[in-house]
This record gives sequence, C-alpha cells and structure tokens, in this order.
Amino acid sequence: MLTLPFRNLITKTAKRTLQTNLLIRAKSTKEEPNESQKLQEAALNENLFLVDDNDTVVGRASKRECHQVGKCGGIPLHRAFSVFLFTSHGDLLLQKRASEKITYPDQYTNSCCSHPVADIPGEDEEKDALGVKRAAQRRLNHELGIPTDKLPLEQFTYLTRVHYKDEGDGQWGEHEIDYVLFFRGDVPVKPNPNEISEISFVPRGDLDQHIPTLGTLTPWFYLILKNRLKLWWDNLDNLDKFKDHHNILKLGGAKKN
Repeated sequence: MLTLPFRNLITKTAKRTLQTNLLIRAKSTKEEPNESQKLQEAALNENLFLVDDNDTVVGRASKRECHQVGKCGGIPLHRAFSVFLFTSHGDLLLQKRASEKITYPDQYTNSCCSHPVADIPGEDEEKDALGVKRAAQRRLNHELGIPTDKLPLEQFTYLTRVHYKDEGDGQWGEHEIDYVLFFRGDVPVKPNPNEISEISFVPRGDLDQHIPTLGTLTPWFYLILKNRLKLWWDNLDNLDKFKDHHNILKLGGAKKN
C-alpha cells in the first residue's frame, strides 16, 4: 500500500477541507526502478490514433513511434487528452510526473494527461468525445487511483481541442491534438508511484505564486496555462459558453521554463 506523507502547502483558509491545503509526496515505496522502467517501456507498445490537422483519424502507430523525434524534428500528429480535475471548492489537482516516465520526467503538469488507445474497445468513439472520456476515466484510475465509479462520463466537460508541438529533449517529444476535459468533484486519490511522484491541490487565488515553485512544466500544461486556463477556471460554474467543438486552437510550441 502506498504511504503518503503530508505537509502544509499553503496557509489554510476558512471552510477549506484539509485535503486542499496539502502537497502530497510519494515515499520510496514504489517498485524497483528497473521494474518501473519495464512498465513504462511496455506502454510504448500501445497503439495510438494518428490524426490530420482536422483531427480526422488517418491511421495508427505505437506510442513509441508517436513520440520519437525524427531527424528533422518531425513527430507524428496523434490524439491525446488533458484532464483538469477540480474539487468541489474549485481547487485544481496538479501532479509531478515520476522520474521513470520516458517523456517529460520530473515535470509538473495538469491532473492527468494521456491518450485514447486504439487497442481498447470504445476509445475510438467520436460522438460527444466518448472515446476520449473513457480513456480519461481509465487513466485517472491508473495514475491517481480514483475508482471508475466515481468518474461518471457525463461529469466530464469537454471544452475544446488544442494543437501543439514540442521536441522535448530531442529524442522524445509531443505533437498532439489534445482534448481539454474538466472534471469537478471530491474523489478519493491514491497516486500510482510509477506514474506520479507528487501531487498538490491549488486554489485559484494561489496559482500565480504557486506555479513558480514547481520547476519545469510540461509543454501542453504550460501552453494551456498561458493561453486559456485562468479564464476557464474563473468561469468554472459557467463553462458552457467556452465550449468549442468545431475549431482547434493552435498553440504552437512551448517556451522552455
């Protein structure tokens, strides 16, 4: 069982639950590094959806092929998602990727980010982004230990899609059409130490002072934070007016931070 030590992250505010004022770090109870690395390597064999600039599926390729940077910086464009999980108070869960992650290790990012997998039935369903939502449900369970029955598909809000590219460390990078999903609810979390080394719950009012303490951010999180996140977060109770399922927001590449 994963043991999580706690320490205060920010000054407690009235009526906030204890959970929202904590930074949680996973102890070194994770599997031996070689086992963790084997799990990450095995995941590279999963097949993802290749898409064109309009997010039309044009084929499949392994996760390895989708993230390797080519000689001229080419990276296959593929489908992905980013979940922003908020408590009922409106605090956002952020995570630090584990050291064993092959892409963007030890970088802070949004609550959960991954891909629908072509090998898994139902994750190809296009209507209402149901396939992507199913993938998000699966990964929230895998990474954060949230029971799937606490993650009803209808509680995910599909806002829009963003298109970005980042060459990472020159060997592993990203080129994605990324579905932005919001989820709001008080759910139990038990981070998987093979995926996550740290999580924090951040109130909106503390975001600007907290972000600089996190170190390097993943490119997709950096770009969404820079361009849209604060606006969406400020309207958490009225997200419908920001839904755009027709256009794809092109964010380009991320500035290294």
